[in-house]
Amino acid sequence: MTNMYFENITYEKINYTLFPLPKGEYDNCKFINCNFASSDLSRIVFEECTFTNCDLSVVNVTQSSLKDISFIESKLLGITFEQCNKFLFSLTFNSCDLTLSSFYKCPMSNTRFTNCTLQEVNFSETELTNSAFDKCDLLDAHFERTMLEKADFSTAYNYSINPEINKIKKAKFSIPGIVGLLDSYDITIT
Repeated sequence: MTNMYFENITYEKINYTLFPLPKGEYDNCKFINCNFASSDLSRIVFEECTFTNCDLSVVNVTQSSLKDISFIESKLLGITFEQCNKFLFSLTFNSCDLTLSSFYKCPMSNTRFTNCTLQEVNFSETELTNSAFDKCDLLDAHFERTMLEKADFSTAYNYSINPEINKIKKAKFSIPGIVGLLDSYDITIT
């Protein structure tokens, strides 16, 4: 069976929970106000696509390719991104909710998270060199053996990062945010 190819198409207000997205390759496509919640997006190739105001909660992305993808004002709850194909894996997030998602061992250097909710997100062993967390809520986000060199947390908040088990050389933090680097020491700061 040959996969279908879709290029430069805009999809608006489609409920993919009722009508599954056809398997294939989507190049430079736009998805606007679409509902993908709990859908099977496995083995689909997305390249230079934009998802705006979409619900992608708990979608199956096993062996999906996400190449230069932008998520804007979208809900991406509980997605296990580590199941994606890692070849040319590249994402940006603006005003998205990624609560309970996981990027375990994902190659995400230079990734931008802007105004995102990243509560309880798993960033264990993730490559986040030069990434930016601009005005992001990282409450209970998990960082363990994570590469955070040159990452920018200067406007992020609610994070707890143990410098002894993560690489944070030349990362940027704000003065109030430094408290999040001392949580593991169980000390009181007044």
